[in-house]
Amino acid sequence: MPKSNKTLNAQVKLVAAIAIWGGSFISTKIAVGIISPISVIWLRFLVGSIILGWFAYKNDDWRITSWREALDFVVLGFLGITINQWLQSAGLVTSEAATTAWILASTPVMMALLSWLFLKEKLNWAAAAGILMASLGVIMVVSKGDLRAAFSGGFGQPGDILILISAPIWAVYSILSCPVLERHSPIKVTFYTFLFGWLMSNVFFAFGAEWTPLNQIPAVGWLNVIYLGAFCSAFSYIFYNNSLRLLPTSQVAVFLNLEPLVATLVAAIVLDERIVPATLLGGAMILFGVWLVNRNSSSAQPNEAFPE
Repeated sequence: MPKSNKTLNAQVKLVAAIAIWGGSFISTKIAVGIISPISVIWLRFLVGSIILGWFAYKNDDWRITSWREALDFVVLGFLGITINQWLQSAGLVTSEAATTAWILASTPVMMALLSWLFLKEKLNWAAAAGILMASLGVIMVVSKGDLRAAFSGGFGQPGDILILISAPIWAVYSILSCPVLERHSPIKVTFYTFLFGWLMSNVFFAFGAEWTPLNQIPAVGWLNVIYLGAFCSAFSYIFYNNSLRLLPTSQVAVFLNLEPLVATLVAAIVLDERIVPATLLGGAMILFGVWLVNRNSSSAQPNEAFPE
């Protein structure tokens, strides 16, 4: 397949993944109102692991050949699934879905900052200004315009803090995924990331977690779990990892900014969440800051290790 076609294909898949993820905030918000957060995570990634395992087996792409391989998948599973998803699910109990999405729009800025710190990529003054702009935008969104409360300790809802912590964790997960995707296919990486992340969530939350018995989950709860497991997890993660493999990391980061736009619109329609002027202003600051960072920081080169 010509390089231009592969690039376009990766971009289309990335947009599809991000559009689905935009709805995942609302679906998770509904699910955690019915089921405990740990139950949502456990069921979501069990469904995702089963679907991805079937794809990996069908493509004969499931064998682990070394302990280093297994360790890579364990690290990705711990960061991308066990920790990140618990923070988001638990955070959504008290955080509005649209607020959560705008906060996560700072993830591309986190990716650029980590690339500068650990990958020695250049970060000029314009990009640094973008990081500051996006950070102020995050504070604006979390505090809903009450900056005095934000800087005096009243930093929004407790869930907002958990969601804010998840942003740099996702950035680290994305950066660490790139070298692993140079050696393995997106299906294999996604399957074992899910499998190990799901297994660790069993151990991590086995004691003291509030589990919802399966026979007490209503039909609407199961519908949201299936949507989260099949679409927001299995298919979207494959598309996202495929894009990380074929596109520069900064370009993937730019596309991530579509996610809060989708989530805000869906949250306003489905959950009747109020959009205050401070949310719009903070969101604009985040997007402008992210644009500055990605426009002025160096880009990683796309990986061509695997033919289409």
